[in-house]
Order: sequence, then structure tokens, then C-alpha cells
Amino acid sequence: MRQTLTPRTCRRLDIQGFDTVDVQELAPVAPWLRLTFGLCALLGGLGTVLASPTILLVLAAIAAVAAASPVHPFDLIYNYGIRHLTGTGPLPRRGVPTRVGCGMGAVFLLVTVWAFSAGHVVAGYALGGVLTFVVLLVSTTDICIPSLIYRSIFGWPRARDAQQKTRDLTRPSFDNGYG
Repeated sequence: MRQTLTPRTCRRLDIQGFDTVDVQELAPVAPWLRLTFGLCALLGGLGTVLASPTILLVLAAIAAVAAASPVHPFDLIYNYGIRHLTGTGPLPRRGVPTRVGCGMGAVFLLVTVWAFSAGHVVAGYALGGVLTFVVLLVSTTDICIPSLIYRSIFGWPRARDAQQKTRDLTRPSFDNGYG
């Protein structure tokens, strides 16, 4: 079954750092890229509701590993399990914008852990709530605020149609004009 991406979804994924992944490879797995963020939102929300420094600290460690690696630990759930049930390919490696976002999330989580541990419960709930909202946003819409921040500082990916036109111009042409 062939799947396609809307231009809007494609652009949002490009902003996250998937701009070097071919659209035909990205389209079938694009919905599964959200699984990781859904799990992060679930754990972050649970840790916040329970005011649990332990849950949030574990999630901070996972986010730190995700920042250091092009493969998020939660991507392994899909790559080694779910994809075999769905018949889809592996998830592409995560780009720098997403990894920077995971690093930002790890720091945010550590501050939230500190707030709850230090008895600043209102601050802990506020920080945890904001973090959960940001991760829930990317898991439902592909809008990644940390990736947007990264791109606004370091530059935006080229539009895919411009990339295709550039490839077409640099590709040798064997068309002699006779048909």
C-alpha cells in the first residue's frame, strides 16, 4: 500500500531533521515517528500528575540518551517489534533538530525534578505541564517547538520542490530533444 505525505506534514518533518530522507521512505513510517513522542508525553504527564521525581528522572535519562544518539531509545520499540507486525521499514535516524529538542527536554525535566524535590510543587506542575504539552503537540501534529527554535537559529531546510529542481538541474540529461 503506497502512502503519501501532505506538504504540510512533510515540511514539519523536514523541520525536525528528516529533510535528507526520501519522501517515499518517510511516508510509510511517518505516523510511527510520533510513537516516541507519545510515550514521552505519557511518561512526562504521569510523572507530573504524580509529582514523581523518579519517573521524571528516568525520562530525563532517556531524553539525554536520545540527544546523544540518532536513534531514540523508544524508536527501538518500533524498529525491533511493531514494524515486523506492520510490514513497514525501520524508522530513519533522527536529525540534529530533534536531538537538540531531546537535550532541551532533558534539561527541562531535570529542572522539573529539582522543583518537585525541593518542595516547589506549583513550579513542578507548571514545568511538567508545559513539557507535557510540548511533547503532546509534536506527537499529535508533528509541530516540534524545540526544532522550530533550532531552525530559527541555525537555518531552515530547503523546500523539497526546490531540492528536486536542484537535483534535476545537476543530473545529466540524455534527452537530445528528439523524443
